[in-house]
Amino acid sequence: MNRRPSDLSLDPRSRQLLRTLIGRYIHSGEPVGSQTLARHAGLDVSAATIRNILSDLEDAGLLSAPHTSAGRIPTAQGYRLFVDSLLQVRPLPEGDLARLRNELPAGSGTQTLLGSASELLSAMTHFVGVVSVPKREQFAFRRIDFVPLDAQRVLAILVFADHDVQNRVIQTKRPYDAGELERVANYLNGHFAGRPVADIRATLLHELRSAQSEMAALLAQSVELAEQALAPDRDDDMVLAGQTRLMGVQELSDVERLRELFEAFARKREILQLLERTIHAPGVRIFIGEETGLAPLEGVSLVTAPYTAGGHVLGVLGVIGPTRMAYERVIPVVQAAADALGDAFKPEG
Repeated sequence: MNRRPSDLSLDPRSRQLLRTLIGRYIHSGEPVGSQTLARHAGLDVSAATIRNILSDLEDAGLLSAPHTSAGRIPTAQGYRLFVDSLLQVRPLPEGDLARLRNELPAGSGTQTLLGSASELLSAMTHFVGVVSVPKREQFAFRRIDFVPLDAQRVLAILVFADHDVQNRVIQTKRPYDAGELERVANYLNGHFAGRPVADIRATLLHELRSAQSEMAALLAQSVELAEQALAPDRDDDMVLAGQTRLMGVQELSDVERLRELFEAFARKREILQLLERTIHAPGVRIFIGEETGLAPLEGVSLVTAPYTAGGHVLGVLGVIGPTRMAYERVIPVVQAAADALGDAFKPEG
């Protein structure tokens, strides 16, 4: 039975050969043979010795030998050991860091930032960029206004601290005149601006229970309108960019595999759940092939990192690409993008 990569103890020669083989395979996409390794591994050993080591690595489940070639390619287990203990990741060049900061400026609005982040991830890695959308209740609201639409419908206009503006239509139990709506809006803006929406709903209900007479009427009106206007988002979502880049990837050339992958992109639900599994894990996480637990993603890798602001995790971003990706390049891009996006969401002042 194959052992897990973490259970394996490789001697320095085996580690160097595995590192070199995976590096050559990522670069060329072709199975790597012992003669190539003899030239590039920097080891003073014979080709026969290299073949013996490769055979041991294959027995350990780290390499496989396509029947059409004498060379070998890494398995998912081989990639896992590579990224966990053999990969040398360098900081992202200053020019790329500046690009991320410039194209993810603070004050741009949530949807603009998320779209820009996913496009940047795709452009900088040539794979699919993905960003989960923060839950709206994590943000404080700055202002709310109400506009009567008809007898029992009111338009709520909300401005949030992240510069996002949302319009929500509220179904009311009775008609509200413009004066009532203005009083409720003034009360909410005066008492709750700058607070997260989840706190506002809870506080209103608490105050309503202890209020009396005239104040109770205002609070009751506020509760009815705020319950719907500040309700949690029903549809968590994510932003994707660059899906078509995978159509030219050699390892994903199978039409059926691509179809399943694109259907997963369209559904979003499974990928969003996978992202949420990493939301409280600091730093970069990497899922390789079947580690995702999703059949359509068995032929790809997902590199993720959470983005935070004000000490709170807002969401997760990442890159979806073939298992044969340049991890040493993708990992720092994902981490730097998470840092830049978090900085763009930080409260002003």
